[in-house]
Amino acid sequence: MFRIGHGFDVHAFERDRPLIIGGIEIPHDMGLKGHSDADVLLHTMADAILGALALGDIGKFFPDTDEAYKGMDSKVLLAEVVDMMEEKGYRIGNMDAVIMAEKPKFRPYIDDMREVSASLLKTGAGNVNIKATTTEKLGFTGRGEGIASEAVVLLEKMEES
Repeated sequence: MFRIGHGFDVHAFERDRPLIIGGIEIPHDMGLKGHSDADVLLHTMADAILGALALGDIGKFFPDTDEAYKGMDSKVLLAEVVDMMEEKGYRIGNMDAVIMAEKPKFRPYIDDMREVSASLLKTGAGNVNIKATTTEKLGFTGRGEGIASEAVVLLEKMEES
């Protein structure tokens, strides 16, 4: 049995924070605003998995009103969602994600992001695609106000042993 999920997330830029995307710190003059480390890509992947499982979204499990999650490393958040996925008897078939931003350029970091994500998703890097695009200077991402991300995941039911 297969299940498909979709995730979407947005974070505004904020000064005096590191820019963490895909579990990697990327040199940039601003980071992203958020209750956690604001890793927009990993949040998107987590939401896609939760959506495929019909469990809601990350706000349900990791609310920004709970101080326990303040500054949380999004790698921990995604790992917990993957544990939920496995408890339901599923594994990653594949994950396809896109980062939408004018700056910085992500190409030099994509391979590292894929490796980190694949490890967290407990799958091979060949099952994880990450790409980046600009929005041709249109909208909030085009004006350099923040970053958006979107992901689609295919989950496969694990064989009963």
